[in-house]
Amino acid sequence: MTLPDWLASCRDLMRGKAGPAQQQAVLRQLVWPLLGILLFLLLWHWAARNIQTSLGQFPGPATVWEQTQALYQEHREARQREVAFHERQEKYIETRLAQQPDWQPVRRDYTGAPTFFDQIGTSLITVMSGFLLASALAIPLGIVVGLSAGLHAAVNPLIQIFKPVSPLAWLPLVTMVVSAVYTSGDPWIAKSFLNSMFTVTLCCLWPTLLNTAVGVTSVSSDLINVSRVLRLNAFEHVRRIVLPSALPMMFTGLRLSLGVAWMVLIAAEMLAQNPGLGKFVWDEFQNGSSQSLGRIMVAVLVIGLIGFLLDRLMLALQRFLVWDKSAARR
Repeated sequence: MTLPDWLASCRDLMRGKAGPAQQQAVLRQLVWPLLGILLFLLLWHWAARNIQTSLGQFPGPATVWEQTQALYQEHREARQREVAFHERQEKYIETRLAQQPDWQPVRRDYTGAPTFFDQIGTSLITVMSGFLLASALAIPLGIVVGLSAGLHAAVNPLIQIFKPVSPLAWLPLVTMVVSAVYTSGDPWIAKSFLNSMFTVTLCCLWPTLLNTAVGVTSVSSDLINVSRVLRLNAFEHVRRIVLPSALPMMFTGLRLSLGVAWMVLIAAEMLAQNPGLGKFVWDEFQNGSSQSLGRIMVAVLVIGLIGFLLDRLMLALQRFLVWDKSAARR
């Protein structure tokens, strides 16, 4: 159900004009989710009151909301300090140039500690970079593997070997390779970013590769016969026949890969202490203050919410591109 249809159903329900189908749709998409969230909050509040840790009482919903507001306020204050820093710098440069017109100014970047929201941005950039790189590798390879039974037989054992490897095993290898290959004295891209990105890529390309290959091998024999009748060349066969038929399975793999990428990134950032949400969680755990548990819980909820939104984004893209809308209902 689209947003306008959903709003129309809610309006009809409030006016008492909704039919059984509209009532069921509103219950399924609004009432039941709200009841589920409310029940979760009640159980969370009850459980938090009965759990004591070494850092104090486990944070409940109210504590988490307070820490969310505190993190937002810290972010605003950090942005104000950054603006003030640049204003002071520009004022100093202007004054110095007035005294010494031939002086060459050097503008420095603000070096304050990243806030919680800065860490969110860093993690999103990293995960999307690793996911896009994995997709760029997995989709063409999946198409080629799906078109060739011999290549599929040759590559499948390697896929099954590397697919279950944990990011905790890949990360040390990636770190050493990046340090050995990327030796620039003034790197344009931070090595910590490359370490996290390549680790994400290595762990999340397999679902897309496998599902793309399965989608290619599942192309209807009737469509293949049509391609032969039309005498399409290899490129046109893939573009007109294979890709449209394989898109539903391909997007299933992409959605799985994006979910894996997000989970892998948080683990990699925690282990390697690379900037991002994972590092934020680990720093708060090491901090051990009375606010740490609440801030960690904020991060946990944000991680889950972002993962959900990323999946909804891929689902919306699937609905836009795939002709078979029934394949993208959930």
